[in-house]
Amino acid sequence: MEKKGSKPMELLNQLVSEPYYLLHFLAFFSYFVVRSSASSILSPPITQLLFYREIQAVLAFLVLITVKFVREETWEAFISDTLFFGKLFLIAITLIMDYHLTLWYIVGFSVIYVLSQQPPCSELGTSSKLTPLQLETLLTEGNTSRFWLVEFCNSCSSSCIRVSRVFPELSVTYSNKNLSFGIVDLGLFPNAAEKFGISLGGNMGQLPTYILFENAAEVTRFPEFNFEVKPSHPPITKLKKMKKS
Repeated sequence: MEKKGSKPMELLNQLVSEPYYLLHFLAFFSYFVVRSSASSILSPPITQLLFYREIQAVLAFLVLITVKFVREETWEAFISDTLFFGKLFLIAITLIMDYHLTLWYIVGFSVIYVLSQQPPCSELGTSSKLTPLQLETLLTEGNTSRFWLVEFCNSCSSSCIRVSRVFPELSVTYSNKNLSFGIVDLGLFPNAAEKFGISLGGNMGQLPTYILFENAAEVTRFPEFNFEVKPSHPPITKLKKMKKS
């Protein structure tokens, strides 16, 4: 998974240091402890059925993560989907043993969801983390790059976390003296969203948003402009550029 741009040691460090990964690892590892203890309690027919279901679950899990490995663009998205499938199969298998155990795992994964979140990619590449004021200054002073590609994201949003590695990798590949890359975290500056016509409603469906600026004028954006939210940032509009010309 070279294009997904991660190092094995980085993943191992995150497994130990990040509560999100560590708690999931402990939850999955606990099944082996429970399974070995239950072998002496369950009846032979149930034990045999459980063994067959475990084999089926492992095979199905391997097929799914192989497909995701090929299709996913980032390690963050791949790990997120892998943990999701793992939790589904684990809950399904525990139903064969005892539904009380299933409830305990559901509660456990719910607690992990509340207490921790998947960490975004920490690498920035050649992009710069900016405050809205810094971005405004860079765009209006006009003494930096002609073009600025800016990612507006929220570090607590799952959709932003899944693609958090893509933008830094793009910056490494395409940044030059005419094109610079910047990142604005709207989770820290939610009031700036309206300035750039970005809606934070609807479970943050518009994040991440990518806007390309040329000499302080917006050229294009993805996803498309939300007409319900009007940008209130005077210098950063296509209209002003047209008036000047």
